[in-house]
Amino acid sequence: MMNRCIAVLLFLVSSLSFATSRHNNGWNHRPALVARSVPRGGGLFNNNNKKDEEASKSVSSNAGGQSTYPPMSQQEIEEWMEHIPVFAVTDQTGAGVVLKPENDSSVFYFFLNPLQANATLGQLQASNAEMDLKVSAFSLGKIYFDLLQKQGKSEDAVDASSNTVQYRLVPDSRDLLGARMLLTMSPEDGEKLKESGSMTPEMAQAAVQKAMTESPKFKESYNEIPVFTIAQMRMQKTDEKDATTGEPLTLLPMYFSLQNMVSTWQQFMSQAPAEVQGTEPAINLMSLHDLVELMQKESEIDFRHVVLVPMAPSSREEARSSGSVTATPTDPMARMGGATLGDE
Repeated sequence: MMNRCIAVLLFLVSSLSFATSRHNNGWNHRPALVARSVPRGGGLFNNNNKKDEEASKSVSSNAGGQSTYPPMSQQEIEEWMEHIPVFAVTDQTGAGVVLKPENDSSVFYFFLNPLQANATLGQLQASNAEMDLKVSAFSLGKIYFDLLQKQGKSEDAVDASSNTVQYRLVPDSRDLLGARMLLTMSPEDGEKLKESGSMTPEMAQAAVQKAMTESPKFKESYNEIPVFTIAQMRMQKTDEKDATTGEPLTLLPMYFSLQNMVSTWQQFMSQAPAEVQGTEPAINLMSLHDLVELMQKESEIDFRHVVLVPMAPSSREEARSSGSVTATPTDPMARMGGATLGDE
């Protein structure tokens, strides 16, 4: 867990050229700020509802008396990620377009941000005008284990120059850089920023350079997906009730977009009581791969009360630039192996 003040968050967002705006990602929720200190272990994600703990027969206690929760099954995790769209270039039938970017490898790209998929589409259409291509949307839950994880377990035995298709999930480059900056920004850097009151071009350049050269994680541009959360935030699903309390279901939101998280935090704080207006956000950062591994083990964290928030456009201009995307309801694996194109 990293304690970072809101000034640091805003610095990260502004240095990555994000446009701050209110957004609606289609998730039916209303903000609920939890203003309390963050205990260790399961307290970070658990809503600390004693009735829930007593009513759930599956919840046990470890040697230290801390409640633990059973592992989530693969099916549960697939359903947990099912509402997250990922985008890829396909032909009009939905068959995937496989690229050959380097070393004669065959690569199929999924993008979290439709803008990046549209940019790839534009490049391919410019050099392959005869092909009728489009951007299609797939479910992250349907591809995560069957494509991304399956290849991860066997990639050591696969020659990069073979005909085996490599599947790559690409995060938004701004969020990837934001994750690197969070990992490399020291408390001293944060204090300097707070003292200066504003960001200078020199500060931004130095922070970006440090992130690019010193980050211990998120060094790859694909398959290492950052997930952000602020421990004090909760969302309430107004259309779903807690089975035990009858109250709206309270969940911890996790974000693929740093900008979306910062905008939501600012909205939370604008509606918060005066006594918690100065609450500093406790930021947590983890890769999607590490998160899924934790979910498959007995844990002090109640992952069944966590929700992944789909990436939303950061501005009206970005929403318009996303263009038309075709949802693909069929199993994406059945449509892989379409045309193969080079990057030239």
